[in-house]
Amino acid sequence: MSEQDDLRDLLQSWPYDAENNLRIVRGRDGREVLQVRLPLGVEQLEMEGRPDGLRPHGKESALEYHVERMAQAKAEGKLSKFELSAEECAELFNEGTLYYFRYLHCFQLKRWPVTVRDTARNLKLFDFVKRYAAREEDQECLEKWRPYVVRMNAVARAMIELENQDYARAIAIVTEAAKTIEALPELDEETFKFERKRSLLALQELALQIEKMRPLSERERLEKELKKAIAQQEFERAAGLRDRIRALRKKEEAR
Repeated sequence: MSEQDDLRDLLQSWPYDAENNLRIVRGRDGREVLQVRLPLGVEQLEMEGRPDGLRPHGKESALEYHVERMAQAKAEGKLSKFELSAEECAELFNEGTLYYFRYLHCFQLKRWPVTVRDTARNLKLFDFVKRYAAREEDQECLEKWRPYVVRMNAVARAMIELENQDYARAIAIVTEAAKTIEALPELDEETFKFERKRSLLALQELALQIEKMRPLSERERLEKELKKAIAQQEFERAAGLRDRIRALRKKEEAR
């Protein structure tokens, strides 16, 4: 091994810390890359395109290649004969795992747009395999993870809305994701049951947290003060608050 190949300087400059093992740096060409510090080395993932930087079949990803194959079959009137072999499904499953690791790391780094992009991409993969895999076992292989990926996608989208202080939109995203998970066909599979239960609980807790974070409207603030005034038997103050609430209601109804 030459001095150029020796990674000791790099590893010593970034000691392993399980709580702080992710970073995004820029390559020599200015592109961002994600680095993961492992106990015995460093793993690097591309932030754009396929995480390992490869271009299978000359395309950005194997999924893109097979989707194009499907589109060509459809254009030729041969869609009914299009299917994914066991080997092609294995290729897609392995590729999906690469995207999983990237969006998981980006979630930890609060890179919400990348998390949204990659989870949406893997959900597209799930749909594609379920629709076109030749073997039933391949059709169902990824479905046990669908609740988890739907949740991760929704949480990342909600975080973007929270950064924009759109609390109503954030709650709507979380609520809709919970409905999607609840509506998934039942699978007699332990991982699916666990992930669905865990995801629904996590989304419920997030919705409650967002509701607590949401600034109160003037009417909500007055209603809260009214409850407090009644509890403290401050009836004169309570009467004044009721009048103000009625006035606000009339204003809202007139809009």
